[in-house]
Amino acid sequence: MQFGLTEEQEMIVSTVRNFVEKEIYPHEDVVERTGEVPPEIGAAIREKCIGIGFYAANFPESVGGPGLSHLEFALVERELGRGSLALTHFFGRPQNILMACEGEQRERYLLPAVRGERMDALAMTEPDAGSDVRGMKCAARRDGGDWVVNGTKHFISGADHADFVIVFVATGEDQTPKGLKKRITAFLVDRGHPGFTIRHGYNSVSHRGYKNMVLEFDDCRLPDAQVLGAIDGGFAVMNEWLYATRITVATMCVGRARRVFDLALGYAAERRQFGQQIGKFQGVSFQIADMITEIDAADLLTLSAAARLDAGLPANREIASAKLYASEMLARVTDAAIQIHGGMGLMDDLPLARFWRDARVERIWDGTSEIQRHIIGRELLRPLGGRS
Repeated sequence: MQFGLTEEQEMIVSTVRNFVEKEIYPHEDVVERTGEVPPEIGAAIREKCIGIGFYAANFPESVGGPGLSHLEFALVERELGRGSLALTHFFGRPQNILMACEGEQRERYLLPAVRGERMDALAMTEPDAGSDVRGMKCAARRDGGDWVVNGTKHFISGADHADFVIVFVATGEDQTPKGLKKRITAFLVDRGHPGFTIRHGYNSVSHRGYKNMVLEFDDCRLPDAQVLGAIDGGFAVMNEWLYATRITVATMCVGRARRVFDLALGYAAERRQFGQQIGKFQGVSFQIADMITEIDAADLLTLSAAARLDAGLPANREIASAKLYASEMLARVTDAAIQIHGGMGLMDDLPLARFWRDARVERIWDGTSEIQRHIIGRELLRPLGGRS
């Protein structure tokens, strides 16, 4: 097994890390204070990302993307994890589910998204459904040759800047031995389309400036041309393109943990108490040792899962393990870093309190820790007849 990076991969890491340090770090304080990303800063980040050739890094060369492998894209996301999510959002990574676009959809949605001309958002979560996608109430019914959509989505990240949204809605239901099972269809919906409203959602303690929005559909009429993939084929589209997005959460947790660790390590080496560096006390040095061990373990889990995708191997369990471990690792590492810094760790003079708050949501979105454990258990027991 190859654990080292190639020269090209090292260049990817170096390029993105330098970008984050020069173009993201300087603006983090203003985002933290105001809860907003100034439009001119967001636009500048996007243009500079396009300029270095890393925009839409998760897309193949056949549609104008850089054509990075899953492993290489994981390295990009890991370095972006070091910076404010509200700012790195403009280091564009459109939803790769757009690869399901066909015909005119490619010119209207896919290609402009890859070029950075249009931004997208993904909408699945609902107020009463949460992780239960099959329980969604937002539904579309046939009316003539169109679909009429009614319902609400919430916690929709990036919708404040989105030019269009990829939304999953119920388009029917089937009776199964386990009860009614909803059929799901994905639609492409443009901002400003009649019957479609995007409004501000809730104030979150995690990732200030990275807004979650509420989407409302009120007799929103959509033609078949707006269907992404096949009618009633939403789950097929999800399974082909979306399940690997959990790697993004894992990699960004690793990147953020490394930034936190660097701060804690530097402080342990510089801060003096009782006549010596605090890093010489076992109570601190052991915490440092545990932090780096957990970070390295999460990093290897994550890159290994990405490498399995590149090799064409099943990776659902490995991705779930990476997301579970990395997100919970980040919580422990940020907490330990604050403990090492003492009272100063909770002051606004340092970014540690921000990292601590930001870490909490990682165990919830893109599938809670409990969902990841369910996936891992299912994948292990199903071959033995223990899970359906």
